[in-house]
Amino acid sequence: QLQLVESGGGLVQPGGSLRLSCSVSEFTLNYYAVAWFRQAPGKEREGVSCITSSGRSTDYADSVKGRFSISKNNAKTTVFLQMNNLKPEDTAVYYCAAGGVCRLSGNYEYDFWGQGTQVTVSS
Repeated sequence: QLQLVESGGGLVQPGGSLRLSCSVSEFTLNYYAVAWFRQAPGKEREGVSCITSSGRSTDYADSVKGRFSISKNNAKTTVFLQMNNLKPEDTAVYYCAAGGVCRLSGNYEYDFWGQGTQVTVSS
C-alpha cells in the first residue's frame, strides 16, 4: 500500500514560513491526488489544500489562500506545502493524504494517510 511520511513541521514565529513535505518511498504520486489536512486540539480536522494527480490543478481553504502553496516535485515522489505569513491559528498537526480526487470538503474520503507533523506558530 501507499505509505506517506510528513516532515518539516516545527516552531515558528507569527509571520514566518515553513515548508512541509509529504513523501513516498516506493511509489510515485502520479495517479493520486494529495491533500493536506490539519487538526488542532479540540477542533475537527479541516482540509487545507490539495493537488490533482497531474499537479495541474490545486485548491485551498479560504483561510490559507494567498499564504499557502501546494506543489509536487518533478519525480512526483513528494508533495510540498509552502506556508508563508503563518498565524497562531495555523497551529495544528498537519497530515497529508492521498486518494482519487482533489477535494477538501464533502463526502470524499482519502485512502492513505501520513502520521502527521506538528506546526506551532507562537511568539
